[in-house]
Amino acid sequence: MAHNSPTGSRLRPVDLARGHGLSTQAVRNYEDDGILPAAARTHSGYRVYTPLHAQALRAFLALARGHGRQTAASVMRAVNEDAADEAFRLVDESHAQLLDDRSTLQAVEGALRDLERIAAPGTDAAPGRGGTFIGPLANRLGIRPATLRQWERAGLVRPRRDPLTGYRVYDEADVRDARLVRQLRRGGYRLEQIVPLIGRVRSAGGLAPLEATLRDWHGRLSARGRAMLAGAAELEEYLHRLG
Repeated sequence: MAHNSPTGSRLRPVDLARGHGLSTQAVRNYEDDGILPAAARTHSGYRVYTPLHAQALRAFLALARGHGRQTAASVMRAVNEDAADEAFRLVDESHAQLLDDRSTLQAVEGALRDLERIAAPGTDAAPGRGGTFIGPLANRLGIRPATLRQWERAGLVRPRRDPLTGYRVYDEADVRDARLVRQLRRGGYRLEQIVPLIGRVRSAGGLAPLEATLRDWHGRLSARGRAMLAGAAELEEYLHRLG
């Protein structure tokens, strides 16, 4: 990819920084980091920027909103080093991560729907006041007691111990968490992927309050997707100007 000599007005660092809430030093740092193409220098050593640099800055900031600053910086460096294929690979990788995050959200929502169905009146729902032991719970979930012990070691269930027998006792919240883990495991999710999701359920105080968290999660994914589109538009404009 040839870096054509830009035409148009000469710009100072402050001209690029203005309107983006950046300092002039930040603009210089972006150039030093390879995010902006190298600027020409005057005889006095001052940097001379052009509309091409202004577009590079717009592309980087737009990409950062959708892909994160680290990925955006890597994309811009790849473009400026004539490695467009690497830039596209990084963008594709970021889109794949967004798709994976959407799949995770869908899995959580599916698991929650299954839990609501299981807990509906007339079904085998939560244990009684005294809780349930590991054998009956494992049988109810269709798994081995060893699996529940593995989930406990991973922090996914937190049964108390009966003070007299030392047996594990799973209360209503434990059964809820175990059912959710079971549904997500059926969906192919690894334990380390499930840990933060169970944390969301606990921090929300149960399944019902989690609905607000899920709506927020949806909103953030949608905003990220739109930001990626905006970043792609600015990056395409930059590539067009580079020629």
